[in-house]
Amino acid sequence: MSWTDYYERRDAIDSVLVRAEKDPAGPLPTSPAFDDPAELLLALHYRWTLKLTGRLGMVLAEADRDPSIDLVDAISDAWRQTVADNATLHAVLEAHADRYEALWPQLQAEQRTLALAAGLAETHEPTEEITRVGAAFQTLLRTAAQKPSRRHSPVEQLLRRLVASA
Repeated sequence: MSWTDYYERRDAIDSVLVRAEKDPAGPLPTSPAFDDPAELLLALHYRWTLKLTGRLGMVLAEADRDPSIDLVDAISDAWRQTVADNATLHAVLEAHADRYEALWPQLQAEQRTLALAAGLAETHEPTEEITRVGAAFQTLLRTAAQKPSRRHSPVEQLLRRLVASA
């Protein structure tokens, strides 16, 4: 990819996000920079991944310096803050994820990243199990972001879901 291609793709993504502020679930626009909507979604997810993993890296570095940090809470906060800072990007990905199979492997990788970063899974565990735990954690993060629980902390809710699914 040339620098011209890079800037063309970056500008197309920025344009998509500006248009999507009004309707993130609306049809994805066509662009000469991308062959199809699936390729555009993969580029959007790549941008999301850069933002999320950057924030997760900062949290993990801080946790290395301060062992008293609760990783589940810190990773939860990092995810929520990344969503808040990139609301349109996240909303577009959420709205279109089920329709484009090309995006599913990246979504599962994100789930595994969250599970591993939060310490809810270990790298030696089966990939399917790490993905399942990450999916449950991500679902918890989404539902907690939509409707905060008054009785239980996110950690308690996650543990209840994991125990029930074991």
